[in-house]
Amino acid sequence: MSSTLRGAIAALLAFAAPIATVFPAQAAARAGDVIIRHATIVDVEHARTLADQAVVTRGGDIVATGPDAKVARSWRAKRSIDATGRFLIPGLWDMHMHFGGGPELIEENKALLPLYIAHGITTIRDCAGDMPYDVLAWRDEIARGTLAGPTLLTSGPKIEGINPIWKGTLEVGSQAEVDAAIARLKGLKVDFVKITDSTLKPELFLYAVSQAKAAGLRTSGHIPMALTVGQAVDAGISSIEHLDYAFKAGVKDEARIAADFAAGRIDRAEANRELDAGFDPATAMAAYRTFAAKGVFVTPTLNGSRVLAWLDSDTHADDAYLAYIGPKLRKTYDWRIQRAAQADAAGIAARHDHFDRMAATLPMLRDAGVTIIAGTDAGFLNSFNYPGIGLHDELSLFVAKGLTPADALSAATRAGPTWFGRLDRYGSITPGKAADLVLLDANPLQDIAATRAIETVILRGEVHDRADLDRMLAEARAKVAAWNAAEAK
Repeated sequence: MSSTLRGAIAALLAFAAPIATVFPAQAAARAGDVIIRHATIVDVEHARTLADQAVVTRGGDIVATGPDAKVARSWRAKRSIDATGRFLIPGLWDMHMHFGGGPELIEENKALLPLYIAHGITTIRDCAGDMPYDVLAWRDEIARGTLAGPTLLTSGPKIEGINPIWKGTLEVGSQAEVDAAIARLKGLKVDFVKITDSTLKPELFLYAVSQAKAAGLRTSGHIPMALTVGQAVDAGISSIEHLDYAFKAGVKDEARIAADFAAGRIDRAEANRELDAGFDPATAMAAYRTFAAKGVFVTPTLNGSRVLAWLDSDTHADDAYLAYIGPKLRKTYDWRIQRAAQADAAGIAARHDHFDRMAATLPMLRDAGVTIIAGTDAGFLNSFNYPGIGLHDELSLFVAKGLTPADALSAATRAGPTWFGRLDRYGSITPGKAADLVLLDANPLQDIAATRAIETVILRGEVHDRADLDRMLAEARAKVAAWNAAEAK
């Protein structure tokens, strides 16, 4: 063989070798952990559904989505889920809940974590209680995978005044103490800052909000009666917790009422009566447009308000869900129950009326462009406002009070990630997003009650089918039954 021929053959083999190695690699199906087939994906952002889709997850990530036939040709997975006739949504977020009740209630609080998973809630925001350091530890344990639970975001200890009614706080009485508290919270790597008004001076409330913002921390809280809501917004508050404050912002004489309260000319009861009587829709819409322009979100926590407003006619004594709430936690309900029971007929009627008029602001907020966040206020102290199922009650109330099912679903899947600046990771079913998913038996865009019809929950890529979810609930009931028996001895 001539040297010329040998050289030509060598050149041909050198050219062919890479082709032989590339084509088999291209033809091989890519590997995932889970493939969900024939699902109808709910595109929450655009309030639409996409039929006959497949979703592939690997680890804690979504790695592929698209028409079922196309994805199934390109991907293989260790586990396949047939989602024919079912609807896939992003994981739900409860953006206002509380752990608390003191050291004796630590285990009863920790036992609530599976209730969230069992109800499709993959992320919770703890808005401060009296066991903040335990909750911070749980957050980190969940993130490491050593504790089962939804992703937990927490404020850690709240900022308060000196000798407040709330325990587990960072007490501040000066600007220097506010600065120290914010430095402490940054050191704890809290996810946001909670500020309340039991004894906190109004001027320190505004200072704390502004300094937290300057430190790069989001803030939420209870706005002192001596301030207007607008002052808190101007200081840089990130979310307004409880619809009462949005209602207050719509009162024409709010500034005068705040000043009278600050000067001691009226007490809290009189201030509340004047606020109830002074709501003005035009004032409210102007305030709400300012909220929207400044990126201030509102967490209505309607369900907790509803429960308290109607305790006169619904004692909740026969609630089946009490089987999931430990006896010491149930005991913390007594405080609000007893307060509600002290109201006379006029007080009860006023309570009902206030709730209805307050709830009527919900579509006004939406129309003004305010982002509404779904959060329950569930936890210790807040009577019969149950962790887990309470979020579904909240969403039902949103729709009953004027939002669309699409609005409500967005409030529970996209508003939370948006507030935390994590919409690049959560809130839709697309490659690169977290594998936090809920498979439903019905379409929540048609009926928000569909969020209760859960077939499967995928949390950080781990599949919990209906049997697994039922097991979680059974174990929770068994724990509570054992605690009840011990209490009865």
